[in-house]
Amino acid sequence: MLVMPDAGRAQPSMSSFKLANGMQVVVIADHRAPVVTHMVWYRTGAGEDPRGKSGIAHFLEHLMFKATAKLKTGEFTRIVTRLGGRHNALTSHDTTSYFQRIAKRHLQRVMELEADRMVNVRLVEEEVRTELDVIQEERRSNVDGSPISLLNEQMLAQLYQNHPYGRPVLGWAHEIGKLTLQDAADFYAMYYAPNNALLVVAGDVTVDEVRSLAEATYGQNKPNLAVAPRARPSEPPPLATRWLRVEDGRIGAPIVLRYYLVPSFRAAKPGDAEALALLARILGGDDTSRLYRRLVLEKKIAAQSGADYQGSAMDSGRVVLLGLASKELPTHEIEAAFDEIIAEVRVSGVTHEELDRAKLALEAARVFDVDNQEKFARRIGEAVTIGRAIEDIEAEAQRVEAVTLDDIKRIAAAYLVPERSVTGAMVRPGAKPKIATSAPRR
Repeated sequence: MLVMPDAGRAQPSMSSFKLANGMQVVVIADHRAPVVTHMVWYRTGAGEDPRGKSGIAHFLEHLMFKATAKLKTGEFTRIVTRLGGRHNALTSHDTTSYFQRIAKRHLQRVMELEADRMVNVRLVEEEVRTELDVIQEERRSNVDGSPISLLNEQMLAQLYQNHPYGRPVLGWAHEIGKLTLQDAADFYAMYYAPNNALLVVAGDVTVDEVRSLAEATYGQNKPNLAVAPRARPSEPPPLATRWLRVEDGRIGAPIVLRYYLVPSFRAAKPGDAEALALLARILGGDDTSRLYRRLVLEKKIAAQSGADYQGSAMDSGRVVLLGLASKELPTHEIEAAFDEIIAEVRVSGVTHEELDRAKLALEAARVFDVDNQEKFARRIGEAVTIGRAIEDIEAEAQRVEAVTLDDIKRIAAAYLVPERSVTGAMVRPGAKPKIATSAPRR
């Protein structure tokens, strides 16, 4: 039996306002301890990387920890650590964020630090070249060194034929090394400004306290009236089912992934994103799911299976299916099982029991997220930065509860169709091809 956490934590108080320079501020009240989560989100990410310069948004994220007009290189980190806090940064296709977790009494200081580097970063050639080496090693470790990450990268490049989501956040290896100081400086000048940023403060604070501190720090930065609007090319209507095959001698058994192109939370009609999230949960959320029962328990062709709705995006989202083979077997067996399960849902739908169980699981995850100050602040920051309203986020639970069996069947029929899919298989060299032609061996 699933025991739910305190329902009183299910809906924290959130307020939003703007500074005179255009910077949006969201305050999330959490008075359980004198601790705050402080985040700055920029409305830019790898989706704004110019063609031929993939990785520039992530590259600049690294350079933001270098010197400013007021601080030496590395001093930002030393100050936050000395104050007993921790910090990090993250680049996605849609956002770039910087955050600190720190005692409330030091909130003003971290605001001063972030406001400073928003407009005062000083780039020097020697540090730029050194950081490029760091980023290239990060790519070698996190992508080239990870078979499933390589497969994911190749599949996204197939799924998105015209959209920047098809380019890796870290950048293509052959383009990273060509990035320059001027590339980073131009990107910084274009996108890093208060009127292109969101401040999120969660913790033991009031709206008035945050407003006063924000005006004294971020409010002193001038807006950039030349910030480019977020205009991205759209995907053409998908017409062809796509497959790809990657050979890699490092894997022990084949991996099969399938991606379906679907609407994101931001882009979907009301209730459709929630239906997709519930459908993914039913397909592969746990060991009661359809994928697990069919692939692992009944057919015994997979050691692991799963499904996920990746809907937190400015533009389109994805439904992901995963099958990790239990032994060296033809990948078409897992693909065929995917096809069977999807066809069953499209034709016959799901059961009341499956839908109720999925709703309970999503509600539990939501409440646990709310109970984690940093995780909840990150979820709100990401959603607001990509253009969702706080009221829309607050209504998610009600929309989940309103999803019906007919909605699940309708959404599966509309979006889980072959022409909206890319199926990728990673196999050991020499495995008998069953889909597509092989990519270069590794």
